[in-house]
Amino acid sequence: MSDLTVPKCWKLSSKPHNFCPGCGYPIMYKALGENIDEMKLQNKTFIGLDIGCALLSWDFFNVDTMQTHHGRTIPVVVGFKKVQPDSVGIAIVGDGGGYAIGAQHLINARMRNEPMTVIVVNNAVYGMTGGQEAPTSLPGQITSTSVTGADQHIIQGSRMLTEMLDDEVYIARGSVDNLIQLKTFIKRALEWQINKKGFSLVEVLSFCPTNWHTDAKQTRAFLNTMKQRYPVGEFKLKKNKE
Repeated sequence: MSDLTVPKCWKLSSKPHNFCPGCGYPIMYKALGENIDEMKLQNKTFIGLDIGCALLSWDFFNVDTMQTHHGRTIPVVVGFKKVQPDSVGIAIVGDGGGYAIGAQHLINARMRNEPMTVIVVNNAVYGMTGGQEAPTSLPGQITSTSVTGADQHIIQGSRMLTEMLDDEVYIARGSVDNLIQLKTFIKRALEWQINKKGFSLVEVLSFCPTNWHTDAKQTRAFLNTMKQRYPVGEFKLKKNKE
């Protein structure tokens, strides 16, 4: 790949990435990296990476980056922002790090309106550890721990965070099959952190053909099914007070 197609904030190296074929994470990172370049944020950005598929990018970006314990990425980024308030803090987590083991940190960061941006990658399974049922798995979905189908209870993280408080916040959900829209949502989330000095979040619906056990056509079909349960769009810029 040439410099024209690779974000400048990426580290150029000869080693291949470690994501599975067809994974959606590299698409999300492409959108994030281009925004960091175009917004000239490279020297201000701090990225926290959760244990899981997110950590495979620990050396992709030529910015300050830290791996954290599973589910603890958000408080690490909160702490960094406390001592470096002019920085741009980004926490990248999966559906487990955001909506399961890390849910308490996510909720409290939202309640305190911490000036940070959270990117939650939702691929409906626990990808790195073998495709177990996640809080975002679709009802009836076959996973390695739900061989007869996942239960009916799914977490609508973006909706939950939207309705928690009656205040200004930026929350959106994009998808890796619409890079332009996803890039726009991430840009607006970063701008919200910088200009409003408040909390922002983008949930990203992502491919995981390895654990979905799908071919290319089936993978696109499964993502479209996810969109029916997890509608794409901007959930909240400002909620009108009653």
